Amino acid sequence: MSPSSSSTPGKSSNPDKAGETGKATKAAKATRTAKATSTAKASSAGKAPKAESHLAMVRRARRINRELAEVYPYAHPELDFRNPFELLVATVLSAQTTDLRVNQTTPALFAAYPTPEDMAAAVPEEMEEIIRPTGFFRAKTKSLLGLSAALRDDFGGEVPGRLKDLVKLPGVGRKTANVVLGNAFGVPGITVDTHFGRLVRRWKWTDEEDPVKVEAVVAGIFPKSEWTMLSHRVVFHGRRICHARKPACGACPIAPLCPSYGEGETDPEKARKLLKYEMGGYPGQRLSPPADYPGKPAPALGAG
Repeated sequence: MSPSSSSTPGKSSNPDKAGETGKATKAAKATRTAKATSTAKASSAGKAPKAESHLAMVRRARRINRELAEVYPYAHPELDFRNPFELLVATVLSAQTTDLRVNQTTPALFAAYPTPEDMAAAVPEEMEEIIRPTGFFRAKTKSLLGLSAALRDDFGGEVPGRLKDLVKLPGVGRKTANVVLGNAFGVPGITVDTHFGRLVRRWKWTDEEDPVKVEAVVAGIFPKSEWTMLSHRVVFHGRRICHARKPACGACPIAPLCPSYGEGETDPEKARKLLKYEMGGYPGQRLSPPADYPGKPAPALGAG
């Protein structure tokens, strides 16, 4: 199965109607954000909230997911790929770097090594030079050579669609496996990266730090059918609004649902200046985003 990573059609063929719909959507979001911020401020000014029961937390978590689905209806994997092999390689390369840098690097990589067989036969020094911009290029080259050889020798040159097989490949852990399963094979999975872990702890869904334990806790809160899209929505929110060092609390549409409101900038005007990617009017991380992505494509490596 070789899924398309950018096949979602646009919402309307009428430019004027589409523009009006876009403006109305932005206005509605702005209104929701303003109300959310006002409510959150009022809540923070009152007495300390009572201890939240597990049931109440689950209800709040599911409501957050529903709200994020409205804010990011276009949420998607932010790595460019055309087939499971490309997604697997891109995800391995994404360790300790940005998806943008990976997307800027993989066109040359896949032009040189389009299949597992080609990549397994690569000269290490030549591959290292191509993927150097992603950092840790020697270790990543070793992983890519190893996983490509394993795909060639053990799986007939095809990426397996089972977790237990994927995690046996060099450089592939549960996070990478869940990315590939969820987005290349349609198998639900929760991707616990740094953004996901940070936000679920801010939202008090769990206090766990270990990614495997975080995955298990969150899997118990949401139905399996929601796992993949939940992962995208949470990561999108972490990259665009709920940043690690200075979250844009005053521009957050789920502020009244967040027990950590106030950790970041609460002034709406100042908070809006902190927004990133399409939320702030800037390019996204993909050079080839889906058709319904509302932002600008990212520039190629070396482009202005």
